[in-house]
Formats: sequence, C-alpha cells, structure tokens
Amino acid sequence: MEIRWLEDFIVLARERHFSRAADAQNVTQPTFSRRIKLLEEEMGTTLINRQTLPLSLTPAGEEFLALCEQITERVRLTRDRLQSIAADEARRILLAAPQSLLSNVVPGWLERHDLAHCVSPYLRATSWLIGDYLHGLERGECDLALCYWPRGRIALDLDVSELTFLTLGEEQLVPVSAPDGTGRPRFALPGTRRQPQPLIAFHPRGLMAAALEAHLHRQPEPVYLTTLNESVQATNIRELVTQGYGLGWIPQRSVRTAMQNGELVRAGDARWDVPLDIRLYARRDSRHPGLPGLWQQLEGANDLGS
Repeated sequence: MEIRWLEDFIVLARERHFSRAADAQNVTQPTFSRRIKLLEEEMGTTLINRQTLPLSLTPAGEEFLALCEQITERVRLTRDRLQSIAADEARRILLAAPQSLLSNVVPGWLERHDLAHCVSPYLRATSWLIGDYLHGLERGECDLALCYWPRGRIALDLDVSELTFLTLGEEQLVPVSAPDGTGRPRFALPGTRRQPQPLIAFHPRGLMAAALEAHLHRQPEPVYLTTLNESVQATNIRELVTQGYGLGWIPQRSVRTAMQNGELVRAGDARWDVPLDIRLYARRDSRHPGLPGLWQQLEGANDLGS
C-alpha cells in the first residue's frame, strides 16, 4: 500500500466524484479508479458505495477515512521535520581536529562562542595527519580545520596558499614520563649515546614529529632517543607513556591533570618544550553560507586559555 493511495481516498471522500478526484490528483480517471480498487482489495472490503449519487462511503470507508487522515498527517509532519533537519545539517559547519584538541579545547571553545548549534566536530578526522586536514578542506569534506602549528620552520612541504587561518591560542609539547618509586622521571632527557631514552613518538610524517625534530635540532645539547612506537594520536602516546614504556612529547593541556596528580612527571626542563600555535584553517573560496559570519566573530579571539 502506498501513501498516495491514502491521499487518493481522502480526495475522493471530499469530492464524492471519481472524475473530479482524479483531476485533483492529476491522474487519469482509469488510473485513479484502479488505485481505489487496489486499496479496497488491500483492505479486504468495499470502501466506496458506487450506487449513490454523489458517491458515498460505506461504514468501513468512514472508519478507513479517519485512519487515512491520521496517517497522512503524521507523514506530512514527519516529512516537514526531516526536511528541517536536513536543512539544519546542510547549514552546519564541519570542524576537523585531532583528538587531543577535540577533548581539551573544542568543547569549551564552542561554549564560549555559542557555536555548538552550528559547528559539528568531524569525528572521521581524529586520526588524520596534517596533510589530510588541508586536503579535507580542499575537497570540501570539512569546512574548518583546527590544528597545531609550530612557530618555527619545519621540513614538511605543505601548500596553504588557498587557505586562510586564525591563530586562536598557544600550546606546547612537553616531554613526560611515568615516575619511578621516588617520584622522579623513569626516563629523562637528554639521554646518552650509550643509553638512549625510549621514545613513544608521533607519526614520522606528521606535523608534530616535524616540529619536535626541528626544535631538537635547534638545541645546543644533543638528545639521544630510540623510537619504540609511533602514533598519530597524542592520547595513544600518553597511554603508553603512562604505562612506563618510554617518554613522549604530549600537548600540555592533555597531560595537565595527570601531572598534577603525579601520574606523569616532566622528563626534561622547559628548554625541551616545543612551542605551538593553535590555528583555525578554512578555504579562502569556501561557499558555506555560515562561514563569513563565524570568521568575523572569531577574528582576534585568542581566548583558548592556557
């Protein structure tokens, strides 16, 4: 049974005439009559008294009419609601960001700027490398990309000429280790040639790894590390470091609580910290209708906190 059959029956009950009802439904009379006949066969009873002029409904038809009106009204209301939801989704701005930013920065940032109603985190992007974020913007897969960005020069070849960005705040990668029995780091920088320190590292093709490498090269004192594991996500690195497998550089916001409660400790002093900016990227030629107003609202809003 099709919804249009129910709509046909409602119109026939109103018009009490097959030809006028067929015209109202924009179909031929034979087609309309066939639909009504199929409807009666489906219900297993006669719904129209064809012996009267004008046509009338049988008692079963009267009962069925009430049901048709209820069903079609619910379908109409549901259709309107779904269209409204689809329109809202089309207007929503998709924000791609690594998991550490989604967990420690994005919720408060959305709340401060009252953006939760129009900006949605794009969860497929949590394991992307930096190039994936830029390509996601180019493909229109996401509308915004919130990324860490080193303050110094890095070796990655990234083309951002088609993008614009806002610097929303600052962050730093801090070296951390699980503590030993005395509360000191189990693994500490800089290590030695004979005893390099085990490193839980970022993915070698990622921006974080490039930023760390560039920072270490700028230090006058060499560092000796041996990589045990590589990961895109800072949360995975933190987990392995917490379990005592090695040291790792992690965004400070992601380890602040663990350091306060002594679960993690610094593996080196501040000279080993890697300064980062937190940037929000968008395409210069984005056609999303909500982006210009959002961009204007956020300009100059360096308010992510420390």
